[in-house]
Amino acid sequence: MGTIGRLWRHAFARPARSLFPADSLQRIAELIRVSESRHRGEICFAVESDMPLGAVWRGVSPRERAQQAFSNLRVWNTAANNGVLVYLQLADRRIEIVADRGFDGLVSAEQWRGICQLMEERLTAGEAEAAVAEGIEAITGLLETHFPQRPGEVDEDELPDAPVILR
Repeated sequence: MGTIGRLWRHAFARPARSLFPADSLQRIAELIRVSESRHRGEICFAVESDMPLGAVWRGVSPRERAQQAFSNLRVWNTAANNGVLVYLQLADRRIEIVADRGFDGLVSAEQWRGICQLMEERLTAGEAEAAVAEGIEAITGLLETHFPQRPGEVDEDELPDAPVILR
């Protein structure tokens, strides 16, 4: 779809809160909290209905927007460089996962894309919260493998567990 169609989708995007009301956001926060009790990683979930129209006009991709969110939300700022951002962009119907450099050589781009595809299938079926839950569970498995809890070590919760609605 061309720039005009994309501008249209962003101008009239469905509000994130219609898919993720307050009780849904609370359940997602609890899923993240429970997940993080099982490993030393940090998970952040951010959803954005639409991007600023100027960004759309300039051709900013959902991936670029996810990388901006990764930076702005300070997901990169963990002691072990093991933060993961799950970014859902509603207008473009895209899910992006941005992982910190601690995952380099441990998790492939194909593995991250596979998690995105699992989530996209649930979203297409109209199951937004279930899509996020499935993504968090899949990421939890990777974090348990590569950043397991260490006996006797206290793992600090370095990022807020509450989902972020951008804009």
